[in-house]
Amino acid sequence: MIATLGTIWLLHVVVLITPGMNMLLVSQFAAGERTRSAVFAAFGVALGTLMWSGSALLGVHTVFKVLPQARLALQLAGACYLLYVAFRLWRSPGTQSGTQSGATLSVVADRAAFRIGFLTNASNPKTALFFGSIFAAAFPAQPGAGLMVLAMVMVVGNALLWHLLLAFLFSRPRIRSLYARQSRLLTRLAAGAAAAMGLGLTRQFLLEARRDL
Repeated sequence: MIATLGTIWLLHVVVLITPGMNMLLVSQFAAGERTRSAVFAAFGVALGTLMWSGSALLGVHTVFKVLPQARLALQLAGACYLLYVAFRLWRSPGTQSGTQSGATLSVVADRAAFRIGFLTNASNPKTALFFGSIFAAAFPAQPGAGLMVLAMVMVVGNALLWHLLLAFLFSRPRIRSLYARQSRLLTRLAAGAAAAMGLGLTRQFLLEARRDL
C-alpha cells in the first residue's frame, strides 16, 4: 500500500509543480493583494481535484474512452472558459485602488474565487484521464476500497497544500511590490497564457473531432 501511495504521490506532485492555469490563477490572486481570494481559489481547485479523482475511481476515464464525444464536449467547454478568462484578464485595468472598492472586491471575490478555482480545474477533462492513468498504473489488480479512498484523499490534500503554499508565497511583500509595479504587464502575460491554453485545447478539439468524423 505504501509503495502504491508513494508512486501516486510522486506522479501527482510532478504534475502540480508544472506551471498551468491552476497555479497561474492562485498566484495572480495572491500577488494582486487578494490573499483571501487566493485561498478560496485554492479550495476551489482542491474541490475540482476531488471531483476528477473521484470520477477516475468511478471509471469516468473509461467512459471517455468509450464515448470520446463526451470528453470532446468537456474539452471544448474548457477551451471556451479559458478564452473567457483571457478576455477578462486582458480587459482588466490592473490593481484596484481605494479602500471601499477593495473591500467590495474582497467580499465578492471570496465566493467568486472559489467558483473560478473549481471551474478552472473542472474544465480540463485531461485531469480525469491523468488520474485514471496513474490509478490504473499504480493500483494492484483488485485494489481495496480503503486504498482507493486514501489515494483520493492524498491527491486532494496535495492539491490543497500546494496551492495554499502558492497563495502564501505570492502574497509576500516583495512579490506584491513587484506585481504592483508591473501589474498591467503581468496581467497581460497571464491573459496571454490563458489564451494560449484555451487555443491549444481548441486546436486539439478540432484535430480529434476531425479524426473521429
